[in-house]
Amino acid sequence: MSESILNPFLVLEVSEDADLDTIKAAYHRLVKRWHPDQFSDSTEQEIAQTHLVQLNLAYQEAVKAAERRTPHITPDLPLPEAKSLSRRLYGLRQYESALRQLARTPVKDAEYYYLEGQILTALRQYGNAHQAYRVAVQMEPNNREYHRAAFNAALTYKKHCRLPYRIADWAGDIFRPHRGGIRGGQP
Repeated sequence: MSESILNPFLVLEVSEDADLDTIKAAYHRLVKRWHPDQFSDSTEQEIAQTHLVQLNLAYQEAVKAAERRTPHITPDLPLPEAKSLSRRLYGLRQYESALRQLARTPVKDAEYYYLEGQILTALRQYGNAHQAYRVAVQMEPNNREYHRAAFNAALTYKKHCRLPYRIADWAGDIFRPHRGGIRGGQP
């Protein structure tokens, strides 16, 4: 294997701290230069094909390296918007996405924790759901709906800690089609 394969940045002719846009631009420039259709001689086409394969491999590695360096920061959402978006995703059964959108707000109220508990229950993370409901109850102690949800989550959590339910949950995870959320959850 040549040295250029070991360092994708050399193959792409960019510095090792290049950002994604620079890597992408270099890749496209070099693909145009080394595309086999640019050459009429079969030997040159084979050489160009080899360069193209190296470019593709180098591009994949360079993008991975650049993404590891770049933190994926999502902007904060106002609380009402985060809750609304989360409720909509929850209704579509996109529980993981709903939880991620809900977590984008720095401000949390009792309804936030109640909604978080609903999502975690749908993900079958009953212990975490119970904790979220408990925080909602602490923030609004007179809300009966929050009390009821916390109580039901505690019962569900205890029930699913028993071996028959743990086995049933495990078997359900194996045979249930995966819908983009996490599989399983807390027993």
